[in-house]
Amino acid sequence: MTQDEMEKLMSMGLGEKIEHSKKIIKEAIEKYGTENMAVAWTGGKDSTTMVWLYKEACKELGVRMPMCMFIDEGYVFDEIWDMFNKLKAEWSLDARIAKNTDVSDKADKVGDMVRVDSLNERNRQEIEVLEYAEDEFPFEPESFVGNHLMKTVAMNVFLEDNNIKALATAIRWDEQEARIEEDYFSERRVPPHMRIQPILHFKERDIWDFIFKYEIPFCELYKEGYRSLGAKGSTTKMSDIPAWEQDLENTYERAGRGQGKEEIMSKLRDLGYM
Repeated sequence: MTQDEMEKLMSMGLGEKIEHSKKIIKEAIEKYGTENMAVAWTGGKDSTTMVWLYKEACKELGVRMPMCMFIDEGYVFDEIWDMFNKLKAEWSLDARIAKNTDVSDKADKVGDMVRVDSLNERNRQEIEVLEYAEDEFPFEPESFVGNHLMKTVAMNVFLEDNNIKALATAIRWDEQEARIEEDYFSERRVPPHMRIQPILHFKERDIWDFIFKYEIPFCELYKEGYRSLGAKGSTTKMSDIPAWEQDLENTYERAGRGQGKEEIMSKLRDLGYM
């Protein structure tokens, strides 16, 4: 997609953006079928927006909602779990948890050291892919090793176990520069599946306008000043005012996230991360 095409899509009005997202979703459903799809849901503002759009598109098509995949990386905010349980019930979601328990069971708390030789063959092989040469690593869900094992590997095993052919994710072009070259349909090889990315053209301001226009529930942490939610131990708020009242256009949305991860985002994405 050209820069001009992207800018045109991002400059559309909210109603046009919603309809364009539904068009992408319906195209994916017609191609793959909802029984072969999963929707990645984190409990955050973007993925909850995407889940709502999927619900509406499925209603319009007269088909059931695909399953939702929630990745438990081992250090999730309590407020996110509250959001997960609330909407799972209220929206009747088939929400399933993906978690790499072979890693998390080796640590009592974040920061504990995990021995590589204590892990199963799959995880040891994944660590070899990272070219990590140490005998142990700290259980840190958003570190290089932790992010790969607790998020990407957990996701890949979920896709394999559920025979998922297409996975919808809620990434946006304006959110992170490593995602700027993404397209609505993006093929992945490990495991083989298609990434469906229907809200790429939404800006952060669009998300909040959408949430308030359609009265979409959102995590309480945004009211406290958080703008982007990652693992509990490495996510901070950059302001005490609600996220939507902050200067969204001139400040970095993910400034409160662990910046070590932000700096290696391209490498993590090359390994399969969202």
